Amino acid sequence: MLPIEISRRFVEHINAHDLDGMVALLAPDHRLIDSLGAELHGRDRLREGWRQYFAMVPDYHIEISRSFSDGAEVVLLGIARGTYTADGTLQSSNAWSTPAACRALIRDGLVAEWQIYADNEPLRQIARAFT
Repeated sequence: MLPIEISRRFVEHINAHDLDGMVALLAPDHRLIDSLGAELHGRDRLREGWRQYFAMVPDYHIEISRSFSDGAEVVLLGIARGTYTADGTLQSSNAWSTPAACRALIRDGLVAEWQIYADNEPLRQIARAFT
């Protein structure tokens, strides 16, 4: 598979909240960089991080509108959206959407790096209302 296909398949697993499928596409030394620059390393930490995120935003979805690749590096552009929940209940007033870009580095057919560029302030504003 081409790097762009691997990246899009990873997004499909994210959208399905398929942790096993996501982890199967991660390099053993995978690195995730979030929109604030924080990093998570390794498959086990990524599985747990995504599990927690999906519990907080159970309908999280990335809609890709454009994609570009330069060899092993891929950029995906679109929108990230979801609904924040503190107790598992989805309320439309807690829904958010923001433009997003993701950068993937593919090595040996696996996602070695996943970097997210998105303004998560809409999500943080909603979450602050619950604290």
